[in-house]
Amino acid sequence: MDNPLRIHFQDDLMEAGCDEAGRGCYAGPVFAAAVVLPRDFFHPLLNDSKQVTPENRNLLRPYIESNSMAWAVARVDHDEIDRINILKASFKAMHLALDQLKIRPKLLLIDGNRFIRYRRTPHRCIVGGDAIFASIAAASILAKTWRDEYMQQLHGEFPHYGWNSNKGYGTREHRNAIEKHGLCKYHRRSFDINPVELLQNDPTLFE
Repeated sequence: MDNPLRIHFQDDLMEAGCDEAGRGCYAGPVFAAAVVLPRDFFHPLLNDSKQVTPENRNLLRPYIESNSMAWAVARVDHDEIDRINILKASFKAMHLALDQLKIRPKLLLIDGNRFIRYRRTPHRCIVGGDAIFASIAAASILAKTWRDEYMQQLHGEFPHYGWNSNKGYGTREHRNAIEKHGLCKYHRRSFDINPVELLQNDPTLFE
């Protein structure tokens, strides 16, 4: 099976692909990953994590971790998301992942249209990059699987929100649970879900 993803943006500089997971969630951290791939890297299932089944994502994760030249995953928790906003938190999570890489890339490939520069390393923002470049796709797989695993752990503490299935996203199940049980300590107060209206102006839900 052929994989249409490009391995590299250019041929001269060592690249790292970066992506995040959980930016649009009601609860939990935002995770980000940075991945440096060898030039002969290949896996026929690799794609944007949103286009890959959970089963295949779980197959890809150990393959990426074992066959990349370097990889790292980092997170920024809900309380910091509320302090600095989700966009800056996403960029910070990417920076934290880059800090952990054992290899220093010379070019960063960022999924999306914005980024806060990391040190003096040049970067390219690529909309839909996780469906174009293998390193960004690999980063999307790692960020997604690590975050899903983390939300599964939080589900054990607050099972009524259904985080084992919705992973903190604003599904009908999750919204109904918020209406019934209120917000918990892992919910993002800054997320634009209009919680005051949603929770019928009950201030005790924020305690």
